[in-house]
Amino acid sequence: METTKAILVDITKCIGCRSCEQACKEVHGFPMETEAKLSVTALTVIEERGDRFVRRMCMHCQDPACASACLVGALKKTAAGPVTYDASKCIGCRYCLVACPFSVPRYEWAKLVPYVKKCDMCAERQAKGQQPACVEACPTGASIVGSREEILEEAQRRILTDSKYVKHIYGSEEAGGTSVFFISDVPFEKLGFVAAPRQPLPTLTANALGDTPTVILMGGALLSGLYWITQRRAEVAMAEAQEKSAAAQAGPMDKERS
Repeated sequence: METTKAILVDITKCIGCRSCEQACKEVHGFPMETEAKLSVTALTVIEERGDRFVRRMCMHCQDPACASACLVGALKKTAAGPVTYDASKCIGCRYCLVACPFSVPRYEWAKLVPYVKKCDMCAERQAKGQQPACVEACPTGASIVGSREEILEEAQRRILTDSKYVKHIYGSEEAGGTSVFFISDVPFEKLGFVAAPRQPLPTLTANALGDTPTVILMGGALLSGLYWITQRRAEVAMAEAQEKSAAAQAGPMDKERS
C-alpha cells in the first residue's frame, strides 16, 4: 500500500527568505521574479503578515472539491498525497476555481490555449524518492515532508510541548483534512487563513442530495455547501475580471516592446 505523504509548514521557523518560491520556479521553468500572490507562474508564495511569513500553496485536500467539480477528471487525488492536474483532459470550464475553498487554482488568461495551474506537490519528484522542491530548499526546516501520519504526529508533538503554539493544526480538519499542515504562534485568522468548513465540500452537498428521507436533516449541510459555492463564485468572478484586465493591459505593452 502506497504511503500518503504530507507537508508541515511551521510558521514560527519561516524567515521569509523565499527559497521555496525560487526552487519551485526553477523546477517549473518559470520566470524568477518575486510575486506577491499565487499566479500561473508562482505556485507557492510567501505572504508577509505583520512580522510573520506565511506560505501559500495548494492544500492537497483528502477529498478535494476541485477534483469533485472537474467534469473530465483532469484533477485527481493520488494515493501518494498530491492532487494532480492533467492538462490534456482539461476543457477550460474553470469549475475547479469556483470549487476550491482555498482559492488556489489559477487560469492562464493571457494564453490562446489556456490551462489551469496549481502546485502538484512535486508528484514526479516524490515518485522518484525526492522531496518537493520547496521543502528541499528550505534552509530552516520551516517546511518538512513525510508520511501523513508522521507529519501529523510531529505537528501534534510541537504544539503540545511548546506553549507558544496555537493549539490547532491547520489542515487537520479544514475541508475534511488536507495533505499540507500549518502550525503557528499567531491565530490563523490573523494570518489570512480561510475558515473552511470541517467537512469536505463534496460531502456537504452529496450527503444532502443523496438520500431523500434525510434531506431535512441535512439541510444545514446543503445550505453550507451552497453558501460556499455562491461566495466562491463571487470571489472568482472578481479575480477573473482583475486577471483579464491585467492580461489585456499586458498585451499592448508587449506589442510596444516588440
